[in-house]
Amino acid sequence: MKRYILLSAMLLLTATVFSQERFFTKNGHISFEAGTDLEDIKAVNNGASSVFDTSTGQIECAVLIKGFEFRRALMQEHFNENYMESDKYPKAIFKGKIINIDKVNFRQDGTYPLKIKGLLEMHGTKKEIETNGILNIAGEVVNAHTEFTVLISDYNISIPGLVKDKISKTATVKIECIYNALK
Repeated sequence: MKRYILLSAMLLLTATVFSQERFFTKNGHISFEAGTDLEDIKAVNNGASSVFDTSTGQIECAVLIKGFEFRRALMQEHFNENYMESDKYPKAIFKGKIINIDKVNFRQDGTYPLKIKGLLEMHGTKKEIETNGILNIAGEVVNAHTEFTVLISDYNISIPGLVKDKISKTATVKIECIYNALK
């Protein structure tokens, strides 16, 4: 009898969590690499906020540019002042849609491929991007990750001639978010 009550309580809790339509995180992990053979350029930000709606597939993600941390303080300073102008453009924002959200069963553990499309706004410029991702569901944990490449010039970010051989023309962006049900 105790086992039946415990099992019923667990099923009710799981059903409650996954009957939620919106999931949220405020400590998503975003990293990027934009180096060349001459310079290793990597940065990490663990303060991304993201929300997505399971019924519509709408997803948003925002990150403060000054939250990116580099291994060298001078590189971080140049990134914020010279390239990203983070006082003028403090955030990068993605607003889009998980196109195939209907293929994800939030009541069943598993790994689900995602197709994501939307607008990435960075450095005052909006550009449409399309990428693939993965959504892992394990118990009450919903974990999403994706990786895509952006062309730096698409966002009007100028690279001075003096360092053009040290900075790639593209940046590889990786995003990982562990979501909780939004109550």
